[in-house]
Amino acid sequence: MKEFIILIGNYGSGKTELAMNFAMDAVKQGKTLLIDLDMINTYFRLNDRRKMFEELGVRVIAPNYANSGVEMLTVPAEIATAFAMDWDTVIIDLGGDSGAAALGQYHTKLAQAEREGAKVTLLNVVNTNRPMAGTPARLIRLMEDMQRKARWKVSGFVNNTNMSYETTVADLESGYSIVKQASEQTGIPVLYTTGKKEVLDAFLQTGHDMKYVGTPYYVETYMHRDWDTLTKKGV
Repeated sequence: MKEFIILIGNYGSGKTELAMNFAMDAVKQGKTLLIDLDMINTYFRLNDRRKMFEELGVRVIAPNYANSGVEMLTVPAEIATAFAMDWDTVIIDLGGDSGAAALGQYHTKLAQAEREGAKVTLLNVVNTNRPMAGTPARLIRLMEDMQRKARWKVSGFVNNTNMSYETTVADLESGYSIVKQASEQTGIPVLYTTGKKEVLDAFLQTGHDMKYVGTPYYVETYMHRDWDTLTKKGV
């Protein structure tokens, strides 16, 4: 069965890294397409890792002009292949209002795919260390706006609270509390809590209601932007 996994979230939520991790897992199971519809953040681009993913068998579609020095990004026409070709998994990285609106253009095709048996999961990726998602009320308000523009209902929350390489158990604890309240208020389930293995394992040992943890999901970092890792590892 074809599956569409679509990630929304505000700037700095970690959608791009998470999309990469999902793609790494999906390609082990079947034919995978990874689409970058983040029309806001030109700093973290899936295109930066295109070669790595395509060598592993993941097809990557990114906005026109990415990496060209031109900041006016356009939705690539080849996104239509997500619906026309026989992919096992299609992963779409959205970015803010513009990305959500871009997905809205494909509402009819997405709805048709679902009617034909495809599974469509819209994940709201949350990093509560970002100002716009720092309280349950802000998180819900932002989600509802993106959901409306995407023309698709959110399937579940992803607690991706982090401080990059400085993430601690306290960060996940804070994220857990805020996302739990947002879930209780909206009825939207928490599907995943993510993190580096050592941090996530330590968080899980402190005792939480797994209903608001969801599936623990270990993440690897594929994009390096702080100066130390950039000079040692490259992009």
